[in-house]
Amino acid sequence: MCQVNTDPMKSQSAFLEVVIPPDIISEETSNDMMVPEGGSAKLVCKARGYPKPDIVWKREDGTEIISRTGLSGGKTKIPSAGGETLTLSKVTRGEMGAYLCIASNGVPPSVSKRMMLHVHFHPMVQVPNQLVGAPIGTDVTLVCHVEASPKAINYWTRESDEMIITNSKYTMSEIKTSVYSVQMRLVIMNLQKHDLGGYKCISKNSIGDAEGNIRLYGEFRQLTRSKDKKSLCELGI
Repeated sequence: MCQVNTDPMKSQSAFLEVVIPPDIISEETSNDMMVPEGGSAKLVCKARGYPKPDIVWKREDGTEIISRTGLSGGKTKIPSAGGETLTLSKVTRGEMGAYLCIASNGVPPSVSKRMMLHVHFHPMVQVPNQLVGAPIGTDVTLVCHVEASPKAINYWTRESDEMIITNSKYTMSEIKTSVYSVQMRLVIMNLQKHDLGGYKCISKNSIGDAEGNIRLYGEFRQLTRSKDKKSLCELGI
């Protein structure tokens, strides 16, 4: 209050408001979390500041948050969610990824914390082509798609369970297609008769294992002679 000693006395009052930018309270906020597929996850984010900060949740990759409500578990996709607690129920592998809690109160700067949600499930193997044919003498590629979390050990075998290793005959590679999926590729070079038969792509993690089967056959060109004509026929083995 400012006062002037006159007759009559004059005074002027003012109110000073101190504002404090938001700050995440680390000891009361969730860290990275692991849940089994089909389970529930509860992420908590606490922040201090004045005025009291508002909390907004978003997925780091920009995809929508899946909200399930009621006994039926009705699913709703929302771009963001508010409140200190984000509860995810009946979690699927598609919900795996980074979540951001963002605290703001109109006093810059806003702050955020990143939390990684890991969803664990046993491997699943998909084989796009279970029967593959290629001409003898050419290179052929076998492909399997694998989904697994935690990360799986992936490898190839012949149908006799003999493990395949990279050498002058075989080249193996993996291409990551998402946070939990990879494409397994096996290249068989200079295909010969003894390479034909069954192949297995196998995936194992701490929860379980799975395999896919591919049968490889060769395409031959055989010359058939007769008295007055020659013909070519293709045989598959």
